[in-house]
Amino acid sequence: MTGTATFEDFLRVDIRVGRIERAEPFPEARKPAYRLWIDFGPEIGTRKSSAQITELYAVADLVGRRVLGVVNFPPRQIGPFRSEVLVLGVADAEGRVVLVAPDAETPLGARLH
Repeated sequence: MTGTATFEDFLRVDIRVGRIERAEPFPEARKPAYRLWIDFGPEIGTRKSSAQITELYAVADLVGRRVLGVVNFPPRQIGPFRSEVLVLGVADAEGRVVLVAPDAETPLGARLH
């Protein structure tokens, strides 16, 4: 653990609900990953992300899935792809990334409180 965060620190991280509109393999990535296009609703729009989630998810199963993502980190260039959102996940017992998502229907763009 790196120290105590304040509530104000938490509020600066903008985590929103999005829906994956498009997913495709990302063979140019150093580690296995997918390219994702995620709709965060009318206020934020569609943003792109590179996600290392290939061990548990197939491309065909991702479209339509809701996820949580940090929408206010600076973009990162990953090979030829500009990742604009950090999709959130946690590691399972084997270290595979499991996506974090709301367990009930929520509006696109809803902010984590």
